[in-house]
Amino acid sequence: MDNEVIEFDIGLGGGGGRDGDDDFVDIEHPVDDEEMVDSPLMSSATGSASGIVVFGGGGSGEIYLPEGDLLDLEPYEGMEFESEEAAKAFYNSYARRVGFSTRVSSSRRSRRDGAIIQRQFVCAKEGFRNLNEKRTKDREIKRPRTITRVGCKASLSVKMQDSGKWVVSGFVKEHNHELVPPDQVHCLRSHRQISGPAKTLIDTLQAAGMGPRRIMSALIKEYGGISKVGFTEVDCRNYMRNNRQRSLDGDIQMLLDYLRQMQADNQNFFYAVQGDEDQSMGNVIWADPKARMNYSYFGDTVTFDTTYRSNRYRLPFAPFTGVNHHGQPVLFGCAFLINESEASFVWLFKTWLMAMSGRHPVSITTDHDAVIQSAIMQVFPQTRHRFCKWHIFKKCQEKLSHVFLKHPTFEADFHKCVNLTESIDEFESCWLSLVDRYDLRDHEWLQTVYSARRQWVPVYLRDTFFAEMSITQRSDSMNSYFDGYVNASTNLSQFFKLYEKALESRNEKEVKADFETMNTAPVLKTPSPMEKQASELYTKKIFMRFQEELVGTLTFTASKGDDDGEIITYQVAKFGEDHKAYYVKLNVLEMMATCSCQMFEFSGLLCRHVLAVFRVTNVLTLPSHYILKRWTRNAKSSVMLEERSSDVYTNYLESHTVRYNTLRHEAFKFVDGAKSSETYDIALDALKEAAKKVAHAPKNDGKTMVNGHVRGNLAGGASRIHYASGDHEGNSGQHLSEDDMDKKIRELTNELQCANRKCEVYRANLLSVLKDIEDHKLQLSIKVQNIKIGMKDGL
Repeated sequence: MDNEVIEFDIGLGGGGGRDGDDDFVDIEHPVDDEEMVDSPLMSSATGSASGIVVFGGGGSGEIYLPEGDLLDLEPYEGMEFESEEAAKAFYNSYARRVGFSTRVSSSRRSRRDGAIIQRQFVCAKEGFRNLNEKRTKDREIKRPRTITRVGCKASLSVKMQDSGKWVVSGFVKEHNHELVPPDQVHCLRSHRQISGPAKTLIDTLQAAGMGPRRIMSALIKEYGGISKVGFTEVDCRNYMRNNRQRSLDGDIQMLLDYLRQMQADNQNFFYAVQGDEDQSMGNVIWADPKARMNYSYFGDTVTFDTTYRSNRYRLPFAPFTGVNHHGQPVLFGCAFLINESEASFVWLFKTWLMAMSGRHPVSITTDHDAVIQSAIMQVFPQTRHRFCKWHIFKKCQEKLSHVFLKHPTFEADFHKCVNLTESIDEFESCWLSLVDRYDLRDHEWLQTVYSARRQWVPVYLRDTFFAEMSITQRSDSMNSYFDGYVNASTNLSQFFKLYEKALESRNEKEVKADFETMNTAPVLKTPSPMEKQASELYTKKIFMRFQEELVGTLTFTASKGDDDGEIITYQVAKFGEDHKAYYVKLNVLEMMATCSCQMFEFSGLLCRHVLAVFRVTNVLTLPSHYILKRWTRNAKSSVMLEERSSDVYTNYLESHTVRYNTLRHEAFKFVDGAKSSETYDIALDALKEAAKKVAHAPKNDGKTMVNGHVRGNLAGGASRIHYASGDHEGNSGQHLSEDDMDKKIRELTNELQCANRKCEVYRANLLSVLKDIEDHKLQLSIKVQNIKIGMKDGL
């Protein structure tokens, strides 16, 4: 067999390996042994008495295998190949049959022309890892790689002959380690390669929105087993990632052209690119003028939506959104995520903040991501950061799918523990009970989210404003701004049109909500002045939510508890449910109330518990500090109407309420102090004496009360003012009598009161005119938007 030649030139070219890495060899089309035997192409192979077998067609990429006993063919010294690549492919095919992986180890070049004249292929476990102290001593290795090299001596050496053929000059068969069984050989690096048909199938399924795990399941079913697929899920994931990157390379220029055109059309359009637009580009961010204006009105709470980063989507973009005065999602800008490092997110947030005039939000909501969390801590140190609870719930269904299937009650118990607990102690107790009941105390993912509970469990977040109307239900504002427009198959060329359609649709919905608020009178359900006041201030949707709370007070009772002279604590509970009480602390003089449910702090609307206390204390209208402008009809108005009540009647009610509550608060001190019969008699005599003085006192006593405060004191008591007539009185040197003096004071007092009433009327009229102007501006804006929409529909 010394002169036998094995032709194994299958034309692999340079596609088998990774650039710049000689540690391993990749085969273009690895095929399982059984498939090779059954291949109809075997008829093209030839076998003769001389032992010459042809293993290929010179570049066709088709693989042929010897028949019969030649299946067990082993390398031997003197074996010849048509090329170096043929020798490499043969040794790798032999390695696949035996159960080990190969790589290129060393080579020798010709001194004459620099061409390679000798090559050694070795077992991948040959040699030992080179621990370069210079590379590792100055840096910490976070994830050390597994030791794979154990000094195996198995190898194949080939030399090039003068004839141009390559001959085996050395072969070591023995290994110093266990070989891999046939059902695991596909996991070895040199035998993992995605074939052409597999690439086509992956491309198709990826375009349909499937992720790597589901695609691998489809491939395993298609090929009849994981060993016949020829690669792993990691390879599939990497291939899909490279696919996305190749697609992005062409899309980036399209994105930049679009943004440049938008800025050319409107100088207030903002966009920025991380790095050099023409060289290595990082993340991209943009915000149109309307988004920047919306942030000035509703930028107190922000959501950074990274839903589209997942493999399900082909667009790595993330919108910044908020909530407008109708409870609808509103856009604050968009980002295109090319680089997702911590430094890139820091740049992204800083740049977006600059576009928003440097105004930090009160709160921000993001996905549960450690990199994003670290960037937010650096850029928004004073902003309350929350992880999206609904994303965590969705992840829970994936991570605990076995628990959901085994225990149908787990989902309801988990929801109850997170959403329906009223205090931190109650949540902690409920959580421990939950993990013990379902044996999840050692579940790694569940422990991770529990350690981050202060950033997603509602009971820890109620003291911060997030503009949510309900803790237990997901509001419209938490849904993605682009839901219904961007889906799994959307690419960037389609995105621009869909992006603009989403903007138009959201704007149209806001205009419609403005129109309904301005032109439909809300149905009042109570005779309460507070309900009427709210119906005139809030937008339609927000008023309906407030109305729910106001009507809900009818089933609640408020019982007075502790009173320290300044703060009164009330216990508020549903009728017959005293065990489930809420506690409201009321400062009567300042009209400030706080509830243990913290609904106002969380949503910006008063809860039914505070409103129940207002009812029993005769607070007839909403104090101005409980009316957030961002929820009112005039949220986008520059006129601060809420600083002064636009209704004189409201002023009267507020002043009356304050006086009533102050007097009643002082009177209760007499009641609380009359513990004995002696103190009772003293208190009763004092009250009777006070009642006589009140009955004989003038109705106004020269004082003008506005919102419960004394504006002036022009007459009365020991502070009586004496006027001298002087020459201008026309009564040279003669003084007015005491009766004339009193008459004059009364006349001046009446004139002043009349002037004050006129001022109040003028002020009310002026504010009414300003309000009418704002309403008219809003109606004109609605008409303009309707005309624009009609023109676009016509085109």
